[in-house]
Amino acid sequence: MTVAITPNHNIAAIISSFFYAIWNLFSGFIVPRPRIPIWWRWYYWATPVAYTLYGLIVSQFGEIQDVMDTGDTVEQFFKDYFGFEYSFLGVIAGIILAFNVLFAFIFAYSIMAFNFQRR
Repeated sequence: MTVAITPNHNIAAIISSFFYAIWNLFSGFIVPRPRIPIWWRWYYWATPVAYTLYGLIVSQFGEIQDVMDTGDTVEQFFKDYFGFEYSFLGVIAGIILAFNVLFAFIFAYSIMAFNFQRR
Protein backbone atom coordinates (compact mmCIF):
# COMPACT_ATOMS: atom_id res chain seq x y z
CA MET A 1 0.00 0.00 0.00
CA THR A 2 2.76 2.46 0.81
CA VAL A 3 4.47 1.70 -2.50
CA ALA A 4 1.32 2.79 -4.31
CA ILE A 5 1.00 6.00 -2.29
CA THR A 6 4.63 7.16 -2.46
CA PRO A 7 6.75 8.02 -5.52
CA ASN A 8 9.40 5.31 -4.99
CA HIS A 9 10.22 2.24 -2.93
CA ASN A 10 12.77 4.05 -0.75
CA ILE A 11 10.20 6.44 0.69
CA ALA A 12 7.71 3.59 0.99
CA ALA A 13 10.21 1.61 3.07
CA ILE A 14 10.70 4.54 5.46
CA ILE A 15 6.97 5.12 5.89
CA SER A 16 6.16 1.43 6.32
CA SER A 17 8.95 1.01 8.88
CA PHE A 18 7.40 3.78 10.95
CA PHE A 19 3.99 2.12 10.82
CA TYR A 20 5.41 -1.32 11.64
CA ALA A 21 7.19 0.06 14.71
CA ILE A 22 4.12 1.88 16.01
CA TRP A 23 1.80 -1.04 15.25
CA ASN A 24 4.10 -3.47 17.07
CA LEU A 25 4.37 -1.16 20.06
CA PHE A 26 0.59 -0.85 20.42
CA SER A 27 -0.35 -4.38 19.35
CA GLY A 28 -0.55 -5.67 22.92
CA PHE A 29 2.48 -7.94 22.51
CA ILE A 30 5.00 -5.75 24.34
CA VAL A 31 2.50 -4.04 26.65
CA PRO A 32 -0.85 -5.86 27.07
CA ARG A 33 -4.02 -3.86 26.43
CA PRO A 34 -5.15 -3.62 30.09
CA ARG A 35 -1.75 -2.10 30.98
CA ILE A 36 -1.72 0.45 28.14
CA PRO A 37 -2.65 3.88 29.56
CA ILE A 38 -6.28 4.72 28.90
CA TRP A 39 -5.44 7.73 26.73
CA TRP A 40 -3.45 5.47 24.35
CA ARG A 41 -5.85 2.54 24.29
CA TRP A 42 -7.74 3.92 21.29
CA TYR A 43 -4.65 3.26 19.17
CA TYR A 44 -4.68 -0.38 20.23
CA TRP A 45 -8.10 -0.75 18.63
CA ALA A 46 -6.89 1.00 15.43
CA THR A 47 -3.88 -1.29 14.97
CA PRO A 48 -4.23 -4.22 12.54
CA VAL A 49 -1.44 -6.16 14.28
CA ALA A 50 -3.43 -6.13 17.53
CA TYR A 51 -6.31 -7.96 15.87
CA THR A 52 -3.95 -10.47 14.28
CA LEU A 53 -2.29 -11.19 17.61
CA TYR A 54 -5.67 -11.38 19.35
CA GLY A 55 -7.00 -13.82 16.77
CA LEU A 56 -3.92 -16.05 16.81
CA ILE A 57 -3.73 -16.33 20.58
CA VAL A 58 -7.45 -16.76 21.19
CA SER A 59 -7.94 -19.31 18.42
CA GLN A 60 -5.07 -21.46 19.73
CA PHE A 61 -5.33 -21.05 23.50
CA GLY A 62 -8.71 -19.40 24.13
CA GLU A 63 -10.68 -22.40 25.35
CA ILE A 64 -8.01 -24.40 27.18
CA GLN A 65 -9.32 -25.28 30.60
CA ASP A 66 -6.04 -26.67 32.01
CA VAL A 67 -5.22 -25.33 35.46
CA MET A 68 -1.89 -23.51 35.79
CA ASP A 69 0.32 -23.23 38.88
CA THR A 70 -1.48 -20.04 39.94
CA GLY A 71 -4.81 -21.85 40.12
CA ASP A 72 -6.30 -20.09 37.10
CA THR A 73 -7.18 -21.78 33.85
CA VAL A 74 -5.35 -20.79 30.68
CA GLU A 75 -8.55 -19.18 29.41
CA GLN A 76 -8.89 -17.12 32.59
CA PHE A 77 -5.24 -16.04 32.43
CA PHE A 78 -5.66 -14.67 28.90
CA LYS A 79 -8.84 -12.91 29.93
CA ASP A 80 -7.27 -11.31 33.03
CA TYR A 81 -3.79 -10.47 31.71
CA PHE A 82 -4.41 -9.68 28.04
CA GLY A 83 -8.14 -8.97 28.06
CA PHE A 84 -8.75 -11.63 25.38
CA GLU A 85 -12.10 -13.39 25.20
CA TYR A 86 -12.84 -16.41 23.03
CA SER A 87 -16.36 -15.22 22.24
CA PHE A 88 -14.88 -12.20 20.41
CA LEU A 89 -13.13 -14.40 17.81
CA GLY A 90 -15.76 -13.96 15.08
CA VAL A 91 -15.61 -10.17 15.38
CA ILE A 92 -11.82 -10.31 15.19
CA ALA A 93 -11.97 -12.35 11.96
CA GLY A 94 -14.37 -9.80 10.46
CA ILE A 95 -12.15 -6.88 11.42
CA ILE A 96 -9.05 -8.55 9.94
CA LEU A 97 -10.99 -9.09 6.71
CA ALA A 98 -12.10 -5.43 6.77
CA PHE A 99 -8.49 -4.25 7.16
CA ASN A 100 -7.50 -6.35 4.14
CA VAL A 101 -10.29 -4.87 2.06
CA LEU A 102 -9.41 -1.34 3.22
CA PHE A 103 -5.73 -1.74 2.36
CA ALA A 104 -6.55 -3.29 -1.02
CA PHE A 105 -8.95 -0.42 -1.80
CA ILE A 106 -6.35 2.19 -0.82
CA PHE A 107 -3.77 0.43 -3.00
CA ALA A 108 -6.11 0.22 -5.99
CA TYR A 109 -7.26 3.82 -5.64
CA SER A 110 -3.69 5.06 -5.26
CA ILE A 111 -2.57 3.23 -8.39
CA MET A 112 -5.48 4.80 -10.26
CA ALA A 113 -5.22 8.34 -8.87
CA PHE A 114 -1.50 9.02 -8.42
CA ASN A 115 0.97 9.29 -11.25
CA PHE A 116 4.61 9.75 -10.24
CA GLN A 117 6.12 9.36 -13.70
CA ARG A 118 8.64 11.94 -14.86
CA ARG A 119 9.23 13.05 -18.43
